[in-house]
Amino acid sequence: MTHTDPASISRMPDPTAYVPEMKDISAAFFRATGNQSVPRTTINLVHLRAGQIVGNTYLTVLNTSFLRKAGESEERITAVASWQDAPYFTEAERAALALVEATLQAAPHGRERVTDELYAEVARHYDKKALATLTIAIGQISFFIALAVIGKPQPVSSLADQQWD
Repeated sequence: MTHTDPASISRMPDPTAYVPEMKDISAAFFRATGNQSVPRTTINLVHLRAGQIVGNTYLTVLNTSFLRKAGESEERITAVASWQDAPYFTEAERAALALVEATLQAAPHGRERVTDELYAEVARHYDKKALATLTIAIGQISFFIALAVIGKPQPVSSLADQQWD
């Protein structure tokens, strides 16, 4: 169903109205990634990069807002799109950004997405719990990518804002 209101861009109503269990799934993801083994800033950088990779305004606006509210500089936020040559990121953040890119982008034919070398680099910066948490954070954003690109909720700067028509 498509809305005819030109001010509206959401394609579907709030899915939690029809599948209320989604709130439990979302809450579980936030609890799992909020265990403090990976800095929340790193998770938001990863989520912002994921939104950029899939070209989704909802995810980029939301995660940019989270980073601003956490006090991140405009240079760091803006440079996420070109993190490989930007001087603003730690080696651990670079490893996390490389991991989300490898996970979400197609690999060249016949190549692994996440190579042993990349895994080793990420594991060099994150202990076992943090690596599991980072993996869950990438799964979390992948879950929300499906909702964002299919449902096309309103871009918001806070999860408290109205996202769905």
